[in-house]
Amino acid sequence: MTQRNNEPSKYIYDQLDRELISLLRNDGRAPLSKLADILKVSRGTVQNRLDRLLSSGTLHGFTVRVREDYEHGAIRSLMMIEVVGKSTSQVIKKLRGLPELQTLHTTNGSWDLVAEIQTSSLNDFDRVLREVRIIDGILNSETSILLSSV
Repeated sequence: MTQRNNEPSKYIYDQLDRELISLLRNDGRAPLSKLADILKVSRGTVQNRLDRLLSSGTLHGFTVRVREDYEHGAIRSLMMIEVVGKSTSQVIKKLRGLPELQTLHTTNGSWDLVAEIQTSSLNDFDRVLREVRIIDGILNSETSILLSSV
């Protein structure tokens, strides 16, 4: 990984970085020694790469992945959101305050934002939809409940 234009957060990621990130996506708890063996580099090299990926903001941390059916009964959905004018920053700030909002993405096309929402019941789901729809700056939304993964 090399710096571009001496900017601390801009890097050109090489094949080793990509392979390391891929391994971490599959197992964020993999020991450094196991990662080093798979990548055929030293443990120190893996540690240095991890440190740089974390300090550059490429990696935000490590998470636990759970089986899809772990939270049996959870209502998961995707909401596409259209924002009025230049109010995107304010809308994002208010949406981030909703604990049921799992992820939020900017996008192109007809919709400005895509939100993944998870609730424990249909009543909670309905409440979250109403809370989102009354946020100033949201013009329109469309929500699809995720039924199953295939």
